[in-house]
Amino acid sequence: MQEFHLYLLIFGVGIAVGFINTIAGGGSLLTLPILIFCGLAPSVANGTNRIGIVFQTAMATAGFKSKGVSTFPFNVYLGISAIFGAIIGANIAVEVKGETFNKILALVMIIVVLLILFKPKLNTTDIQERLTGKYLWVGIIAFFFFGIYGGFINAGLGFIVILFLHFFHKMNLVRVNATKVVVVLIYTLSALVVFVINDKVDWKIGLILALGNGIGAWFGSRFSVKKGEGFIKSFLVVMIVIMSVKLWFFN
Repeated sequence: MQEFHLYLLIFGVGIAVGFINTIAGGGSLLTLPILIFCGLAPSVANGTNRIGIVFQTAMATAGFKSKGVSTFPFNVYLGISAIFGAIIGANIAVEVKGETFNKILALVMIIVVLLILFKPKLNTTDIQERLTGKYLWVGIIAFFFFGIYGGFINAGLGFIVILFLHFFHKMNLVRVNATKVVVVLIYTLSALVVFVINDKVDWKIGLILALGNGIGAWFGSRFSVKKGEGFIKSFLVVMIVIMSVKLWFFN
C-alpha cells in the first residue's frame, strides 16, 4: 500500500473510531489490528493508539461541555483513581512480547464477544444518580482496576464502563458517555507518557489517527446529546451486532 493511501486509511478509520468510541465503545478493537497490519509492532501500535484516544476524548469532552453536559467533580475522582492503574497497566504492556500481545488481544476479543452477547438490557427510564458516599468510593476502587486494563490495552473497555456507570451509578446514557470520555482522557495521558518514555509511539501515524479521532469524537459527542438516550441505545445495539460479527468471523 502506498504511503499516501496508508495515511488516508488511518485518517478515515480515525474518524469512524472517534465517533464509535464516544457514543459506545470498542473502537480500539478496530484500530489496533489495523495499526499492526500497517506494519507497526504490537507494542508500538498499542502506544500509538493512545495519541488518538487522547485527542478523541479531549474533543468529545469539549463537545459535551459545549452542550452543557458535565459530571464534574465525579468524573475527575474516577479519572485520578484510574491514573494509578493505567501506569501499572502501561508498564506491563511495554514489556510484553509481540506474540504474547497478539494472543492477549485475541483473548480480549473473545471476552468482548461474551460481554456483547450477554449484556443486560439498558434501562432508559428516569433513574436517580448515585455519585456520592459509598457509591463514589466503590466507583473509585473499580476505576483503579479499569485503569490497569485501560493502560494495558484499553480495547473494549468502553462497553464495561458504560455498563458500570449506568447500572451501578444509575446515570443516564448521555451523562455516562460524558463521564466516560473525561475519565479515559485522564488515565490515557498517564499511559501515553509511559509508552513515550519507552519509545513505543509512532508520532506521524499517531497524529494522523488522532486528527481523525478528534473530528469523529467532536461530532459524536454533540450528536449523542442532540439525539439523546434513544439514539445512544440504538447505536449501542448496532455496534454490538457489528462487533460480534467482526470478532466471530473476521479474526
